[in-house]
Amino acid sequence: MTGTASNLQIVRTVKDLRQVVSSWRADGLTAGLVPTMGALHEGHFSLAERSVADNDRTCATLFVNPKQFGPNEDFDVYPRDEAGDAAALAERGVELLFAPGVEEMYPEGSTTVVTVPGIGDILEGACRPGFFTGVATVVSKLLVQSLPDKAYFGEKDYQQLCVIQRMTADLDIPVEIIGCPIIREADGLALSSRNAYLSDTERAIAPALNAALVHVVEALNAGMDVAAAEAEAARQILDAGFASIDYITARHPETLEPVTDFSGGARVLGAAWLGKTRLIDNIGVE
Repeated sequence: MTGTASNLQIVRTVKDLRQVVSSWRADGLTAGLVPTMGALHEGHFSLAERSVADNDRTCATLFVNPKQFGPNEDFDVYPRDEAGDAAALAERGVELLFAPGVEEMYPEGSTTVVTVPGIGDILEGACRPGFFTGVATVVSKLLVQSLPDKAYFGEKDYQQLCVIQRMTADLDIPVEIIGCPIIREADGLALSSRNAYLSDTERAIAPALNAALVHVVEALNAGMDVAAAEAEAARQILDAGFASIDYITARHPETLEPVTDFSGGARVLGAAWLGKTRLIDNIGVE
């Protein structure tokens, strides 16, 4: 079943998705893929715009993946606005939207899952058991279903990007994975669909997470001990009004193993709770 939103074609089955992409291939056109769970913001739009610039055609996907939500997480209330998202994607030059239902992505009887041990078990993987299995499974399916030339993911979910890069390489999926810079508000808060959950008071506090990560980078570049810099940042976040911290840590930019030597760069990652909202962010150490 297909429909249109302005110049955007909407398909809901894998068969229709492949038919459209195959027609692009037959015309010698390149294809980019932008996977999303909807509730789109300027971060997502930056991925779409990058894909439109890089490729002859762009397909975005909209699927709130139940397999990457834990039993006490926000699947049922996760913001959804397909019509608004479709209109915004059309404005940015996206030609195709794949918006399947759960039964299309996970037909009755399907049991196969994709796991990425090691890099998928730490940090977010430890805080949210099963999360990266859900991510790796759905992204591997989307990549195989559409087989684009390139697929675009934001660095805001940095560990997710690393997991997807590892999985794509390990499974020999012939798609180039492109990481795109974090888009931030003027006060430093990384754009996220979950920012909509913040009260006005919490929204004013939220940029403290990014400020603390910036402080870690500055402290490490100044020669401070890693553990001391992480602990100092954690105190800053709690003092600002966050309820609790899952992690503040400096890691290798590819393996996400703990680092003490920054000659090859590093990534400082943080996850913390502000009221009932869990925020994540990260920043690079040159």
